[in-house]
Amino acid sequence: MKKIFLLISAILFIVPVQAQHTLKLMTYNIRNATGMDGVCNFQRIANVINNASPDVVAVQEVDSVTNRSNQKYVLGEIAERTQMHACFAPAIDFDGGKYGIGLLSKKAPIHLQTMALPGREEARTLILAEFEDYIYCCTHLSLTEEDRMKSLDILKAFAISYKKPLFLAGDMNAEPESDFIKELQKDFRILSDPKQHTFPAPAPKETIDYVVAFKQNDKGFALVSSEVVNEPVASDHRPIVVELRTAEKADKIFRTKPYLQNPVGNGMTVMWETTVPAYCWVEYGTDTTQLKRARTILTDR
Repeated sequence: MKKIFLLISAILFIVPVQAQHTLKLMTYNIRNATGMDGVCNFQRIANVINNASPDVVAVQEVDSVTNRSNQKYVLGEIAERTQMHACFAPAIDFDGGKYGIGLLSKKAPIHLQTMALPGREEARTLILAEFEDYIYCCTHLSLTEEDRMKSLDILKAFAISYKKPLFLAGDMNAEPESDFIKELQKDFRILSDPKQHTFPAPAPKETIDYVVAFKQNDKGFALVSSEVVNEPVASDHRPIVVELRTAEKADKIFRTKPYLQNPVGNGMTVMWETTVPAYCWVEYGTDTTQLKRARTILTDR
């Protein structure tokens, strides 16, 4: 009886081999779904997004029930075709409706927030969506450097209040060598590749679209890849897709809790399942400072 009690009190150790999952971030200035051929085509934009299969998309230049768009909620039209959740943030009144930015996401955000930003040629805005493990923000900044600099001060001030990893994406209207991008990099890490041009779509010569991470909260993930999608027609911008690898939470590693079975003589089998490959072993004994280790195994889930 004593031996069984000791085995039940054994300590199970799990060291994940690949306890990680990916997070795919996208940003796309869609020019209200009007392509370089002058055709407004919601399905074409949706196809670009579906082919990339992102977890969340920052969308710029989008109408909501304007005359230009035949009273259609453009972001909703694309959301329906991608089976994603739509969150719209109007920046200005336009042509009988609204014009602004938005987010599309596979999962519904647990919190949404919008914020006005400076823009002398037209008002600008930011939309923030909080998810379980991260925060994703979309913006379309002013054409004026002074307004962009003021916007950056606002962005840094609110970003510092969040503890989760925070990502910012969108059309920044600034090239990599600009003073704005240099200032941005003091507090944000650029995840997209500035050497890959995004505008104009048919033959890109400028980089004005970015995905960045707030440095203060950028722990817990690693950049896997960054790509400017080769799409020259659907919009006047090419979209960016950034893939990250994030650590899995410890409480999500176990598929089943450890349980005992097959007592034989002085032995007992300890069984469990993991959601990812992991090195596992059991340590046991009567003295916690002198524990013995059972053989190490590599689970394949």
